[in-house]
Amino acid sequence: MALLLLRRDVLAGGLFILFGLYFAGEALNYEIGTAFRMGPGFMPVLLGSALIALGIAIAVQGIRKSEALAEVSPVAWRGIVLILGTIVFFGVCIRGLGFLPVVFISAFVTAMASRMNSPLFAALLAAALAVMCALIFKVGLGFQVPWLGTWLVR
Repeated sequence: MALLLLRRDVLAGGLFILFGLYFAGEALNYEIGTAFRMGPGFMPVLLGSALIALGIAIAVQGIRKSEALAEVSPVAWRGIVLILGTIVFFGVCIRGLGFLPVVFISAFVTAMASRMNSPLFAALLAAALAVMCALIFKVGLGFQVPWLGTWLVR
């Protein structure tokens, strides 16, 4: 039984369950409403519940695995550094560079966090994501960030 608690999937499922319980519990302090008249607590309770269900599924799958202990892989420092750096880059440069360049660069760098992606694939993915984000956020939702920032256009 002690070996089951050390498995990666069981631990990950447990963390999902804990986070889901926390967020759903905190959301219960707000009005829930109904599906047709949603209150401010409706979506957090729904998403917290989904996280709990996902955590249970992951933990059960981890318990059902036949191997005694999952082999621990090395930490993917490249991915951690690139993704965290991209988040900081996005926040710092969104106003200066503008929406399109920041989304393109952020998507490209994040795609390159995986050693399995080529630069060509990352560029195509970044271009597609920039176009989709432009259509959704700028055109559809009227997001008030300029296409190109003051660092690029004077």
